[in-house]
Amino acid sequence: MSAVVRHVTIRGRVQCVGYRAWVDHQARNKNLEGWVRNLRDNSVEALLAGPSDVVTAMIEACRRGPSLARVDDVQDDAGNPDALNLRRAGERFSVLPTI
Repeated sequence: MSAVVRHVTIRGRVQCVGYRAWVDHQARNKNLEGWVRNLRDNSVEALLAGPSDVVTAMIEACRRGPSLARVDDVQDDAGNPDALNLRRAGERFSVLPTI
């Protein structure tokens, strides 16, 4: 299976419900690379990199999110592999500060 990089933005009630921590946990369990962060517009942004089928499954999981979340929309676009450089040094997957 080929590797892909996807950039996703999740909208709805996705802040203050543990969404970032949930994405971090799910991505690490799936051995994905990338990062997740809150945006000031109350959405969550993530970069997911790994085998195509695993990334696709993760994006589908993001459409549901953790139990306290209400996901209204998931925008899924091609990601730039250079954006992986935003991760903290030595981490495969990082939770980044809000921008």
